[in-house]
Amino acid sequence: MHLSLHRNLTRACWLACLAFTVGAAGAIDFEEQIRPIFESNCIDCHGPDKQKSALRLDRRALLIRGGDSGVPAIVPGDPAKSHLLKMIKGIDGVERMPPKGDPLSADEIALIEEWIQGGAQWPGQMDEVAELTTDHWSFLPVARPEVPAGAANPVDAFLNRKLVEAGIQANGPAGPRDLIRRASVILTGLPPQPEEVEAFEAAFGKDPEAAYAGLVDRLMGSPHFGERWAQHWLDVIRWAETNGSESNLYRKNAWIYRDYVIRAFNDDVPYDRFIREQLAGDQLGVGEATGFLVAGPHVPAATVGREPTAIRQARADRMDEVMQTVGASILGVTVSCARCHNHKFDPITIRDYYSLTAVFQGVEFGGRWPEFADDHPRKLRAKELYREIAKQRKTLREGAGQWLEDWGGFHDLTFPPTSTKALRIDFEWPNIGVDELDVYGPAQHNQNLALASAGTVLKTDDSLTKKGNEVWKANDGKVGTMAWRAQAPKGSKQKPWVEVHFSEEQLVNRFRLSANREYYFETDYLSINTPKIAGFKISALQGDGTWKEVGKTGWAKVLLTKKPGLNEASTKLHGLIAQLVEEGPRHSFVGKFTKPGPTHVLLRGSPENPHDEVPPAGFEIMGGALELDSTSPDPLRRKRYADWLTRAEHPLTARVMANRIWHHVFGAGIVATASDFGRAGAPPTHPDLLDWLAAEFVEPTVSGSQSWSIKSMIRMLVMSEAFRRSSSPDEAGMRADAGSGLLWRYRPGRVEAEVIRDGILQASGKLDRRLGGRSFRIHNVKKTYAQWEVVDNHGPDTWRRMIYQERMRRVDDRMFTAFDFPDCGQVRAKRPVSTTPLQALNLMNSQFVIGQSQLIAARAESEARGGRDARVRRVFQLLLGREPDAEELAACAEVELPLVARSLINSNEFAFLP
Repeated sequence: MHLSLHRNLTRACWLACLAFTVGAAGAIDFEEQIRPIFESNCIDCHGPDKQKSALRLDRRALLIRGGDSGVPAIVPGDPAKSHLLKMIKGIDGVERMPPKGDPLSADEIALIEEWIQGGAQWPGQMDEVAELTTDHWSFLPVARPEVPAGAANPVDAFLNRKLVEAGIQANGPAGPRDLIRRASVILTGLPPQPEEVEAFEAAFGKDPEAAYAGLVDRLMGSPHFGERWAQHWLDVIRWAETNGSESNLYRKNAWIYRDYVIRAFNDDVPYDRFIREQLAGDQLGVGEATGFLVAGPHVPAATVGREPTAIRQARADRMDEVMQTVGASILGVTVSCARCHNHKFDPITIRDYYSLTAVFQGVEFGGRWPEFADDHPRKLRAKELYREIAKQRKTLREGAGQWLEDWGGFHDLTFPPTSTKALRIDFEWPNIGVDELDVYGPAQHNQNLALASAGTVLKTDDSLTKKGNEVWKANDGKVGTMAWRAQAPKGSKQKPWVEVHFSEEQLVNRFRLSANREYYFETDYLSINTPKIAGFKISALQGDGTWKEVGKTGWAKVLLTKKPGLNEASTKLHGLIAQLVEEGPRHSFVGKFTKPGPTHVLLRGSPENPHDEVPPAGFEIMGGALELDSTSPDPLRRKRYADWLTRAEHPLTARVMANRIWHHVFGAGIVATASDFGRAGAPPTHPDLLDWLAAEFVEPTVSGSQSWSIKSMIRMLVMSEAFRRSSSPDEAGMRADAGSGLLWRYRPGRVEAEVIRDGILQASGKLDRRLGGRSFRIHNVKKTYAQWEVVDNHGPDTWRRMIYQERMRRVDDRMFTAFDFPDCGQVRAKRPVSTTPLQALNLMNSQFVIGQSQLIAARAESEARGGRDARVRRVFQLLLGREPDAEELAACAEVELPLVARSLINSNEFAFLP
């Protein structure tokens, strides 16, 4: 990080300074009174030769800028906001300066304080301004370089130039079998099937270029393309379906976001649009996309307790999780390093960090009903189902007049439209708990008339209310454990009741009640059941002050058995509700939004040390001012920031994504540290190529595709000669470039855990290729603070692609975690590749592999024509996509077919890309 000083003196400024100086006659003389104090006590550690904590006291502008603390050391005219005074006084938890020797005297401190109060006059430096600057490549504008001559594909042109400079001879092309396996795994995450290999080899023999281009088009058009590339994105943002805290609670319907990512990659949603949707999808008709913001781990508020400092710290920690997600995935910068002080390596200040938290200050971890555009698939399905639901409701309305609907997290009792100023609910049970009650009318069927914010007041018998569970908690708009609870004395005939008094007369016809919606909507799979809803009756206040019953649970059930067709209508209705909950819009863990307040710089990252207020903004070094302040609403903050991020001239956004795509195509990024483009990260191996890719990504000139097209970028890379090169080692090449960083050969590598598992299922013929939907269960139902346990990760219900497996943090799936499947607690821009004995043991002896090997053997026996050798050949085809050679065939002669399958699953050929 650099600070540049320059003079910024116009005639108007000069006149103002002159006027100030004249008016300050008799003020503190800097040269005579202040400089000696600084030189005697401060300059040795904070001068031109040494700057501890990046603080300099030899220049006025740098004092105003401040050091690593990120707050101004002096604020001319305002001693109370001047951090220098806190340091020399040693107050507010700040270490006293100087740390050794005698402290400054009271007179010296008073002089500095008076000097600051008088405007910190410093002769010759009043017009200097300190600006943040950098010469680090990733923060500088992208400049499209000229493409070298000599290759049809620009990618090859840049790579070949480097090879020539290094004196390295590139490998020739890979064979068709290696090529189809490589392309299939990279693009879809699935190995090619035997018939696909055979067809490709035949086509390749006739016209290699056309055959390969057709293969790439087919693979990129496959719905499995989205599944493969979505997994890469989920890795880097640490997406999982539990919160990772001590309780590690389930995040119900978090998979809605996972399905969005798969669909976005399949539909080739432009990357700039992809970013906007994930930051502000609630404003763009794809509300599920904001699951991005709450993908990381967090400690839920319910487990923090009620101690104010703990609540503030937990909130700050949750905001930092959002910073890590945004920083690692989109910006490629370790933003959180600036949480406690200015970034040690990069031009990111602590003010930048908290200005960025201000952008997302309205975001909270939790769930909501996602906002969908009218053409969203779930919205369209909901319209179909609601038409059928309306038919059944009409039957019940005409036949029963009232009915109860069970929506899982709450119950709705519909009754004849009634005009009243108040409703009374009498409960049948002596002990009840209500986290929220709602009242709706026929005109505005989604407007809750019972909210306290609407002026509605709840009344009850306070003698029955449990301490700490007051009745106002039943209409505060918040669901969960903070509920109204009431209990009648034992042996008493009393029962709890509550009255709902509206601010004015209302026409109402529906009452909603829940005991704990949060358990149902957000923390499912707990052994504690959602509390049952007590039976109740509803009465409406009449004009003469009496109460008239208008609805009662259980009453409709009596009518159902007496009137023909009602029972059938009720059964159909609840079947449709179940379908709607599954296929339509649904409450999902995709974040919830609140009204943001002011954001302050937190000294040393502590919420107990708030300092300057900062506006929502991007990084200063990139001109991140968004023209917002602390009164700006949450939606505008996120939308404005998303627009700033996706500007064509933003230096990081396109570079980071182009490099990430390169990494997943070639096995390593041009910048090896794909989520750290700062000084602590790796330098680019081909900086010109990276800048050309970033420029081409935003403004295509070669492909002719739309801007920010991820598929077009991937296609250009996989069509290159570099991607199609043989991976065979070469002695000269290995000597010059052992890591194959210059791509003289395609770099071989082990495939991910998902490719191994899905490839085994495909070989057995049991892979369920359905796209999307809820994750398949492999874990138990647990108590709140118990641990998740794997109960079944090999049965038929688990035979979908691994991206659909429940992702629980801090849980070993007892099989593929050994293959570096991420825990989702840390950013995984690049998965580690380990080699351990446990991997071989799992691929030989796990129940999954044993069972699948038997199925592979059975498939080979049913499909092979001929004797024993034909069945062995079929096993080789199913797993390796080739025939065995004579030696391999002989070695398998006396071995049981399932064991042959297990041995091939354990081979490097199965687990590595050629």
